[in-house]
Amino acid sequence: MDISQSMLEIAVERETDGDLLLADIGEGVPFRAGTFDGVISISVLQWLCNADKANHNPFKRLKRFFTLLYSSMRSGGRAVFQVYPESPKQMELITEQATRCGFTGGVVVDYPNSTKAKKVFLCLFAGTPVNNLVMPQGLGSENENTVQYSNERFTGKKRKRRGEVSRKEWIQNKKQKMRSLGKDVTADSKYTGRKRKPKF
Repeated sequence: MDISQSMLEIAVERETDGDLLLADIGEGVPFRAGTFDGVISISVLQWLCNADKANHNPFKRLKRFFTLLYSSMRSGGRAVFQVYPESPKQMELITEQATRCGFTGGVVVDYPNSTKAKKVFLCLFAGTPVNNLVMPQGLGSENENTVQYSNERFTGKKRKRRGEVSRKEWIQNKKQKMRSLGKDVTADSKYTGRKRKPKF
């Protein structure tokens, strides 16, 4: 389900499994009651917080989406939304509208201390969770974010591993490949592959 015709055309080209639907989720989801056990969404919800047109009201669009989504899910169904909120206020608005429509659950953050790897997930349950499901834990706990300390001394010299070729051998192999391709390559000399001294 996507609002963009071009994105759906790309999905058709890639032979995506399942049905495709062109729709604006701010107008609600057009499915029968109790259709889904689970729902997954990536980078969509935050766009409902924008007022792209004069008649777009973020509160009403979020409420309509969550109301119709709740009715189209079976009791105990789960929904996971990966969100990129602009601010904590925006995330609060999304979560508040979801809970007002009957969902339970909350926000899970992976790698909260990282700027690049941080991911925010809104995990929701429709009605009462089956078998008392527990909220998932976010990745990037304190133990995973700590630096590994080693008492070994680093000398600055790299050890040569088995199977590695020397600098000179690597250069000669590279020159041989270029010659086999018909390229003009300088002839080997006694200086081929030697490191130059700091003063030239």
